Amino acid sequence: MTDFPIFDGHNDTLLRLHMSDDPPSFFTESSAGHLDLPRAKKGGFAGGFFAVYTPNMNYEAEPEDHMTENGYDVPLPPKVSLEQALTFTHALAAKLFKLESEADGQLKVVRNADDLRYCLKNDILAAIFHIEGAEAIDTNFDALHVLYQAGLRSLGPVWSRPNVYGEGVPFRYPSSPDTGDGLTDNGKALVHECNKLGIMLDNTHLNEKGFWDVADLTDAPLVATHSNAHALSPIARNLTDKQLTAIAESNGVVGINYAVNMLREDGGLGTDISLDEIVRHVAYIAEKFGIEHVALGSDFDGTTVPDSLKDVRGLPKLIERLKAHGFHDGELQKITHGNWVRVLEDTWK
Repeated sequence: MTDFPIFDGHNDTLLRLHMSDDPPSFFTESSAGHLDLPRAKKGGFAGGFFAVYTPNMNYEAEPEDHMTENGYDVPLPPKVSLEQALTFTHALAAKLFKLESEADGQLKVVRNADDLRYCLKNDILAAIFHIEGAEAIDTNFDALHVLYQAGLRSLGPVWSRPNVYGEGVPFRYPSSPDTGDGLTDNGKALVHECNKLGIMLDNTHLNEKGFWDVADLTDAPLVATHSNAHALSPIARNLTDKQLTAIAESNGVVGINYAVNMLREDGGLGTDISLDEIVRHVAYIAEKFGIEHVALGSDFDGTTVPDSLKDVRGLPKLIERLKAHGFHDGELQKITHGNWVRVLEDTWK
């Protein structure tokens, strides 16, 4: 077990496994995607938020297809229906629970901070059931309560598209995250309901007005599971210094995303970049807003990562680059897992 087990803010591995015509076993090392159990063990990946996300079927919108004079502006996808999202959510959540049942004690869906600490101590992959985009949640919140009993412990109100709770931020470069209206009345009610249950709210993919609505309403720390510093990479998906200040003041945390276009100053899509691009976002938040407020949020299996990382097996190289920057062992423990444990302990009931 590494001295710095990495607990990670976001992966889309469940979606990759579900959408593959011939998916490899999660328990067999393969070259498919970024993450499986054998590669996780080699990389010191101790667990994270396993996202349940409903894609827009038969709809694709890539930055390369929407280039502008100095960047790109990808239109927001259309809404997804409650029925489609609930069916898809059940399928991906079932996949997560099946992985747990097949893991022979090597993977556990964690529901409280004690479970998480136990897994980190005993080299058991800790998985948090997270929903990215609340399209599967009816506005009476019946589904929210049922899913909570099933193990849901983290929820992003939106992905980068509109729904009944708010509007997501587009993939646009260069751009401020101030791109649309904030939370709807249903969205504001969702914040209160999640607070009552102790479900962590993820501000990733919310536009700026939605972020401030959550900040005004929530009684829990502010969190963005896989977002970066807008000052270093001015894509709409990243967080401004004002937003980062609010997260720090709430004793919250940001998980740094490994997406190349969210790391690069030019917003470019090229993958031939150094791991120091990840380090500079970590260091910017740590040095300006506090070491307690930055963590890792890879977006494995959901984005394009630097060639220098390649997949989860590259994480020890990232730790070495963080050390080379000057982060000492106590700081590395906070970045790799301690800050996530603290925030979840402060949020979960």
